[in-house]
Amino acid sequence: MTKILLLSDTHNHIDDAILKYVKQADEVWHAGDIGSLKVTDRIEALKPLRGVHGNIDDHVIQKEFPLHQRFKCEDVDVWITHIGGYPPKYNSNVYKDIKANPPKLFISGHSHILKVMWDKKLDLLHMNPGACGKHGFHQVRTMLRFVIDGKDIKDLEIIELGKR
Repeated sequence: MTKILLLSDTHNHIDDAILKYVKQADEVWHAGDIGSLKVTDRIEALKPLRGVHGNIDDHVIQKEFPLHQRFKCEDVDVWITHIGGYPPKYNSNVYKDIKANPPKLFISGHSHILKVMWDKKLDLLHMNPGACGKHGFHQVRTMLRFVIDGKDIKDLEIIELGKR
């Protein structure tokens, strides 16, 4: 059983409200628009981190974090990218690959809109944790946490961190 904290769009912001939940997770996954390596350094000081760079991230962050991450967490095939879209409106840069070899869990950020939805056609779960930073049009800072237990994704929770 692996407890995951999923966040995105920190835009250079990390605070004790975020770190409180980092401490409770087994792993932290960041879906891009990190903003500064100080964000990821603070997370990595506490827990293992997987992440991707986003469209605001400079060459320094791009060297540390790829555009896409595809990996297994227990028995779940996971794909994280920043600009991925959502079912059925996937970004054209990923749609062909998703259709040819769908993961079980597809994660994206970018929109600052928290969204969790099932793609019945491709039999995958899509998650976007919204934005937990203070920059952007979102009104409430959000993250997601959930458990991966073997092949199961369960115990999904929305975390609201208050107004930006």
